[in-house]
Amino acid sequence: MTSAPSTKRMREEATCSICLNLMSDPTSVACGHSYCGQCIVDFLNNLRQSQVLQNTFPCPQCRAPCSQESLRPNKQLGNLIEAIKEMEQGMSCKEHGEQLQLFCEDEGQLICWRCERTSQHQGHTTALVEDVCPKYREKLQKAVTQLRQLEEECMDQKKVITMQITEWKEKIETQRQKIRCDFETLQSFLQKEENSYLWRLEKEEKQVLKRLQDGQASLEKQSQELRSQIQGLEEKCQSQAQQVLQDVKGTLDRSWAVKLEAPEVFSLEVLTTCNVSELYFDVKKMLRSYRVDVTLDPVTAHPELTLSEDRRQVTRGWPQENLAASPRRFSALPCVLGCESFDSGKHFFEVDVGEGTGWDLGVCVESVQRGFGVKQKPQSGFWAIRLCRKRGYVALTFPQTPLYLSQQPLVVGVFLDFEAGVVSFYNMSTGAHLFTFPKASFSDTLRPYFQVYHCSPLFLPPPGE
Repeated sequence: MTSAPSTKRMREEATCSICLNLMSDPTSVACGHSYCGQCIVDFLNNLRQSQVLQNTFPCPQCRAPCSQESLRPNKQLGNLIEAIKEMEQGMSCKEHGEQLQLFCEDEGQLICWRCERTSQHQGHTTALVEDVCPKYREKLQKAVTQLRQLEEECMDQKKVITMQITEWKEKIETQRQKIRCDFETLQSFLQKEENSYLWRLEKEEKQVLKRLQDGQASLEKQSQELRSQIQGLEEKCQSQAQQVLQDVKGTLDRSWAVKLEAPEVFSLEVLTTCNVSELYFDVKKMLRSYRVDVTLDPVTAHPELTLSEDRRQVTRGWPQENLAASPRRFSALPCVLGCESFDSGKHFFEVDVGEGTGWDLGVCVESVQRGFGVKQKPQSGFWAIRLCRKRGYVALTFPQTPLYLSQQPLVVGVFLDFEAGVVSFYNMSTGAHLFTFPKASFSDTLRPYFQVYHCSPLFLPPPGE
């Protein structure tokens, strides 16, 4: 949109320097200056009357010599003048045809001097356009600032929604993997239950995602509307005075009335959970059919570990003296192995971890390294899970896998299928599956493995309990 200074300069360029009005039928002379066609003709006629007109004449503006033959109509300038006239007519009073040079504060509209004298504006506060325009420019700029703040707030909320969508998808994926892993360990008669839970989780995911995406779409629409209004206000601010003030109060009222509609706020908690206590009853029964009576091997116990007389409980304390040296004893980490060894078949044992704050348990290759530099991972012959203060529950894969457990297991079951290469862990309080390591290929003898932390004793219940 053309600004007021630009329009003023265009009018000056299109003004005839002889009659000082917009040129009519603009005609150019040799030096490049232009005049009204009639004005230059009258100028030449006056020269003829006052002196003998030669073949050349001085330009009325720069006095450069020009020939009469150089007179040419300037059509491009004529088109520009018509455009200027159209613009100026658009800012004239429709009723009186006068220039809209006044602004009525009461009505919030542009008026001419004749409008001011009518009964409609009698007693109203009026001012020259040039005097009142700066005040409304400032108000329009404040409106722009407010809308920009709303746009920034809108963008921030869009970012929050985007993060919530990502977080929600990650939670859904975590829950989906857990449910799938749970049901993969069940017998075929639980397949229908798995499909049912996954269907409900899928439905919940779509419902919540739709609500989140609806909020995202609403914010995007509001953002576009805000940008459009900001652009319109900025263009209005750059317009000539009459256009700035044209319906300015209505424009400001509409701008101030804009409010940001915040998206719906709701909890991102997964409601579809699998209550496995009843479903896993038969699984626990199946697991315990492979139960073995595991006791602790004192020859492998680290010096800081103390075993009970029946070798079913181990605690960690101060280093013990006068222990027989043995290459089978762990010297770097506070670990101990079970006496039993497995080189085939299916085996299951339980460990009472109580409310301890730290432990490792699982199986390991009988020949694992027991001194410094021990790395507890499958590549080094360890298949175990851990509870620690810093990271919570993790599976000792490489890299480690976080375990997001809904309940704290008090008794952990360890299941080994040697031929299948499977090591799985269960919460025996509820029967819930905790983790299964990726399929391995066992070639060496395996033994129960335990790492003991301070104030977190471990107990191996007898098979009858």
